[in-house]
Amino acid sequence: MVQNILLMLFFIFFLFNFSDLKFFLNSLFCLDLISFGFVILRIWIISLIIMARGIVKKKIINKNFFLFNILFLLFILILSFSCLNFFIFYLFFERRLIPTLLLIFGWGYQPERIQAGIYLLFYTLFASLPLLFGLFLILFEKNSLIFLFFKTFCFEEFLFYLIFIFAFLVKIPIFLVHLWLPKAHVEAPVSGSIILAGVLLKLGGYGLIRVFPLILTYGVKINLFWVILRLLGGTLIRILCLRQIDLKSLVAYSSVAHISLVIGGLITLISWGWKFSFSLIIAHGLCSSALFFLVNLLYERTRSRRLLINKGLISIFPRLSLWWFLLCSRNIAAPPSLNLVGEIGLINRILSWSINLAFLLIFISFFSAVYSLYLFSFSQHGKLFSGAFSFSFCFNREYLVLFLHWIPLNVLVIKSEFLIYRGF
Repeated sequence: MVQNILLMLFFIFFLFNFSDLKFFLNSLFCLDLISFGFVILRIWIISLIIMARGIVKKKIINKNFFLFNILFLLFILILSFSCLNFFIFYLFFERRLIPTLLLIFGWGYQPERIQAGIYLLFYTLFASLPLLFGLFLILFEKNSLIFLFFKTFCFEEFLFYLIFIFAFLVKIPIFLVHLWLPKAHVEAPVSGSIILAGVLLKLGGYGLIRVFPLILTYGVKINLFWVILRLLGGTLIRILCLRQIDLKSLVAYSSVAHISLVIGGLITLISWGWKFSFSLIIAHGLCSSALFFLVNLLYERTRSRRLLINKGLISIFPRLSLWWFLLCSRNIAAPPSLNLVGEIGLINRILSWSINLAFLLIFISFFSAVYSLYLFSFSQHGKLFSGAFSFSFCFNREYLVLFLHWIPLNVLVIKSEFLIYRGF
């Protein structure tokens, strides 16, 4: 019932004409088209989580509290995008840690979930506390924290630049401060992994979009360092994906790798770079959450996420192997998909910004295909594990959840002007 209402709201909003939609959102919900895209993504992902919950509801302890926690997180996220004040955004931005930690602590798989939750808590709070002091300094000097006024003034102090950019780079996260993300993904339940990949990581990108007008002076001078670090880190993370033997850990590291291009497009401070970053954020939220759901389907049947055990699955799950192929190909950015639009546009914008980054982009594109093919081939082909005697086939509802992840990746290409031309 709940997921049906959320899906209906999605289609009602999507049927609006763009000009009417912009006026409607600004006047009623205090949203622009950027915030609207993020809100729609969150409604869609959360509704699919609730739909997937119906599959395993017998295995979930405290089912009603689980549903309340998910809906409370959705409420917080919608409010964080429906505000015009930076402090209110920061308040809801940090409050989303509470239901996320409850998901990891309450419905995680292993005792190591306590360590994963502590990693998540301390990494994010360590980066957010200087941001709070920065907001108070803005309020003291400018007497306003409204987003609309940010384009009228710019800070020229290097300290402000570090405070604002570092807080959101940790949330995305950037290479070298990414260790909390794989730990949280591996130990979280499937709903927590989908929320982290499809919902929470996008808050960092949204925050960067909002604060860049404040730090343009130093951004023009120093952003090249962040772009090089991010592209180099993205290459190393893609190589690290080839060493993973845990399926969930591999998909988690692939999320970190994909965000490297997103940050590269945002930090270039080019309008088209921001637009293509926005489209890739939407595509990554759908694709990565579907891959986490696929990994969970295998875990529920084989009771393991190891590649050494989950081999030769095409012989017992041929229809599920089709979905592995479709989603891994979208992870590569094969046409027609929204990933292709975002990645081609971002590579073009980064090269137009600096041609010297072509060597790193070649490696990023190559290893993106390599680890996705590695994930598909090693899991679907090979000799079947001799201990996998007991298994059950997938349900129609599980295929429906995968289909509702996959279809927007291909349909939104037709409406790409919503994500690119009118997004900014």
